[in-house]
Amino acid sequence: MFAKTRNQFDLPDGIIYLDGNSLGPLPKAAPAAAQRVLVEEWGQKLITAWNVAGWFDQPMKVGDRIGRLIGAEPGTVVVGDTLSIKVFQAVAAAVALVPDRKVILSDTGNFPTDLYIADGLVSVMQRGLEIRTVTPEEIERHLTADVAVLLLTEVDYRTGRKHDMAALTAKAHAAGIVTVWDLAHSAGALPVDLSSAGADFAVGCTYKYLNGGPGAPAFVYVAPRHVEAVEPVLSGWMGHDAPFAFTRGYKPASGISRMRVGTPPVVAMAVLEAALDIWDMVDMEDIRAESIALSELFIAEVERQCPALKLVSPRLAAQRGSQVSFAFEHGYAAMQAVIARGVIGDFRAPDIMRFSFCPLYNTRDEVRAAAAELAAVLRNEEWRRPEFNRTRAVT
Repeated sequence: MFAKTRNQFDLPDGIIYLDGNSLGPLPKAAPAAAQRVLVEEWGQKLITAWNVAGWFDQPMKVGDRIGRLIGAEPGTVVVGDTLSIKVFQAVAAAVALVPDRKVILSDTGNFPTDLYIADGLVSVMQRGLEIRTVTPEEIERHLTADVAVLLLTEVDYRTGRKHDMAALTAKAHAAGIVTVWDLAHSAGALPVDLSSAGADFAVGCTYKYLNGGPGAPAFVYVAPRHVEAVEPVLSGWMGHDAPFAFTRGYKPASGISRMRVGTPPVVAMAVLEAALDIWDMVDMEDIRAESIALSELFIAEVERQCPALKLVSPRLAAQRGSQVSFAFEHGYAAMQAVIARGVIGDFRAPDIMRFSFCPLYNTRDEVRAAAAELAAVLRNEEWRRPEFNRTRAVT
């Protein structure tokens, strides 16, 4: 089913790539897309390209293309800036909707950057806000009347554990709580339906499963019922109602455009659009079905051949995203040894070996081969070799 999409990627010979949850591979069309912007648009049209090449409206156009993959209503997603900035925007806007409450609730498995950003927001706002973190399993019983915002990453970056977005959003709303969902490990990995779930805000990056490349821009979603009430805390000129009027006072644009901040990364968005062309070839339900098949096969093969590893991802496929994680005391060195054998996964402290499964380009034969290479590393104790125990800047 996915042979056609696999052919759309420039995959290095001899490499089995199971790290799409950190950085997706290069779409074959991406270099030409970047070249077109550089040579034909910037090179030939110069500044007129903002109008004639559509650069100015590109963040909303690309936002709608991503919106199709995450169940967002048309005109509710905009692309630009980094995920950290979009988290800051979304949480600030959410907190402002419930000014009489003081708690931002999250879980201990949340991606640290989201919590760092929330901590910074609390410090800057100086209105008595606090961050409360509990284990993922305890979230539901902590949806209490003092909570303003529920800030969760749908799929845990370490274990792949998946929150039930619809159920938790409904329970949060019943308690008067506004929700912010981070889709960094969801968009492109599994079906997401923000509209049906009733989500208030969502954010995500595009360099992981969406294959937009290193530094690809992030996106933010605002539910239609909130968008005209949102007061952007980062009032950048691209989010102004009339940015080229150059008036002194700030008036936010109507709709999702008010969540724009700075000048959009035009070249990066062209590369992202080349990746999204591949997504137009598939259905997310088919992606999810094959993702589960790949991950179930990997778990079975690893547990059969690698008894020293402990599965830390949920056993039930419905409870995890599109990654599988195993714990091993010497996980970092073992992962370096596996990479040296041509199987690229990654490591997360303190002992987690992560492997992602992307049906657009991963095959079942690759899954079997990857498990065999991992088993060989453990059987031969290759993780003991000094070169694999030297910690690199990026793990």
